[in-house]
Amino acid sequence: TLDPDAEGVLPVCLGSATRLCDLFGEGTKQYRAVLLLGVTTDTQDTTGNILSKKEVSCTEEQVREVLASFTGTIEQMPPMYSAVKIKGKRLYEFARKGIEVERKSKTVTIEALDLERIELPELSFLVTCSKGTYVRTLCQDIGEALGCGGCMKHLIRTRVNEFTSDDALTLDAVAELFTEGRLKERIIPPDYFFPLAAKAGVDQENQIRLYNGNPFRKRQILREDISLGWTERLRFYDINGTFVGVYKWDGNGLYRPEKMFL
Repeated sequence: TLDPDAEGVLPVCLGSATRLCDLFGEGTKQYRAVLLLGVTTDTQDTTGNILSKKEVSCTEEQVREVLASFTGTIEQMPPMYSAVKIKGKRLYEFARKGIEVERKSKTVTIEALDLERIELPELSFLVTCSKGTYVRTLCQDIGEALGCGGCMKHLIRTRVNEFTSDDALTLDAVAELFTEGRLKERIIPPDYFFPLAAKAGVDQENQIRLYNGNPFRKRQILREDISLGWTERLRFYDINGTFVGVYKWDGNGLYRPEKMFL
C-alpha cells in the first residue's frame, strides 16, 4: 500500500457482494496514529526521505489545544504520495519521479481527535473521520501547527462503519479457517446490510421476473415483515429463501431494483 506502516480493519467484499463497496467507502472510519514530532519527510511518514529536523519543546497543553483546533470541518491538501488522479495519472506516479504537481485542497470532517499518549517527541491519538481523510497529512499539519513539524510513525485503522478491530481476522486466521473448511462461518451475507428494509418475496409465477430484475407493484409482492409496513426498500428472497436483491419504492406505484445480488 501507500502506507507501509499502516494496518487494521479492511472489509473485503466477495462475488456479487462487491456491489456493497460504495457503502463502506462513504462511512466513518477511526484510526489510532503515532505522530513523531520534530521530523518532516517527503512521504509524510517515517519511511520517506527526511526534509527537516527541529527541536521539540511544546507542552501537553499546547498539544491538546492544537488537536482541538483540527476537529470539525477542515481543509486538507492531498499528499503527493497518494492515489489521487491528476491529468490521468496518480499523484504517487509523479512523486516517484520527483515531480511536484499543483493540486487543490479538499474538505474533510474530523469528528473526534483524542490524545491518548504523549512521550515527546512522540504522541498517539485516536481520530474519527470522514471518507478521504489523510492521517499522514493530519500528522504533518499538527506538527506544523506546533512549530516543530512532524510525520506519521504508525497507523492502525480500528473501525470502518460498524466493523471494529475486535471482530477482524488476521490474514493468517483467514488462511487457517480456509484450511479447516470453516471460512464460510465468518462471511457476512449481503442482506445483513439492509436491516431497515422489510423482507419480501414473490410467488412461483413471478419468480423469473424477480431474477430478471423486473419492477413490481405492491399487489404482486408477498410480504413477510408485515409489522414493518411498506418500507422505502424491500429485501427480496426467492421461494427457496435465497436473497436476490434490494428494491426501492419509486413513488409512482412500483418497487424497482436498486442492487441485485443473485
